[in-house]
Amino acid sequence: MIIGTRGSQLALAQTENVARLLKEKGVETSIKIIKTSGDRFTDRPLHAVSGGVGAFVRELDDVMLAGEIDIAVHSMKDMPTIRPKAIPTVAVLKRDTPFDILLTYDGTPLDELPEQSIIGTSSLRRTAQIRRYRPDIITQNLRGNIDTRLRKLREGQYDGIMLAKAGLERMGWEIEGEILSPAPSPNQGTVAVVTREGTEAEAAVSMLDHTESRIVTEIERILIAELGGGCTTPVGSYAEITPDRQEIHVRAEVLSLDGREAIRIDEFIPLRGGIEKARELGHRLVEMGGRRLAEEALLQISRGADSENSCDY
Repeated sequence: MIIGTRGSQLALAQTENVARLLKEKGVETSIKIIKTSGDRFTDRPLHAVSGGVGAFVRELDDVMLAGEIDIAVHSMKDMPTIRPKAIPTVAVLKRDTPFDILLTYDGTPLDELPEQSIIGTSSLRRTAQIRRYRPDIITQNLRGNIDTRLRKLREGQYDGIMLAKAGLERMGWEIEGEILSPAPSPNQGTVAVVTREGTEAEAAVSMLDHTESRIVTEIERILIAELGGGCTTPVGSYAEITPDRQEIHVRAEVLSLDGREAIRIDEFIPLRGGIEKARELGHRLVEMGGRRLAEEALLQISRGADSENSCDY
C-alpha cells in the first residue's frame, strides 16, 4: 500500500510513524512524497494558496481519488470540517500534547518579554490570543518547516516563535520553552489517517484508531462547526475526558483579530451523549456572538487585514 505525504520533516516523521504502526500489524507500505502548492509557495500566506483552508489536505485528497496513493496522513487540525464522503478519516492516532509552546531567543517567558518584542507565528488564533494577553507584543508571519523556524529564531529575526508542542515531540526534539494553554486549535496534537472508502487500506488503517482521541477531536470539531471560516478565523477548541471517564471538559473561544473581544465557553459535559451536548454548546457560541466575530474576521482578511497570517501549520 502507498502512503502519500507532504515532504516536510514533520509530515515525513508522522507518516513514517504510521508506516511503522502498520508494519507492526503485518501491513507493508511504501511512502510517496506529494509536492503541494502550500509547499511550493512559501512566500505567501496559506489562505492565499489553493483557497486557504485545508490547502495541503485537498491536494492529497485529489491524488488519492486519482488512485495514485492508498493512504494519507495529516495533522488533524489542518483538515477542513467538511470532508469528502469517499475519503473517511479511518484512524485517529493517540493524541500528543495539544498545546502551544513559546520559544524565545534567550529563554525569556512571555510575561517578561520587553515591550514591542516580536513573536513569529503563522496562526491567526495564536496572534489574537497574544494580542489579548500582551497588546504591546508585535506578531509577524512565520512560514517554513520547523527547522527553518528555529533557524530564524536563532538568527534573531524574532524575539520568540510559537509552535505546536506536538510537532517538536514527533521530531524527537527536546527543546525547552513555555507551554501556553489557552484553547488551542481544534484537534491540535492529533494525527489523522485517511483512505478511500471500501478499500483494503481502510480495513488495515482502522486497526490504528484510538477511541478516546477520536471522541474528543469530534467534540472539538462540533463545537466550532457552525462558526465558519476554519483556520482563517481566530478560533480555539479543546476537549479532554476527565480521569473518572464520566465527563468531558470542553472549552472553546472565538476572538476578534485584534484580540480585544472574545466569546468563550468552559464547561463539563457528560461523556454519554456528549456529541449532542457539544452541538448545543456550538449553537450557544453562535448565539453569544461567535459567528459574528468569525464573519468580521473573514471580512477583515478579505480586505487585507492581517493578510500575512493564516493557519496553524
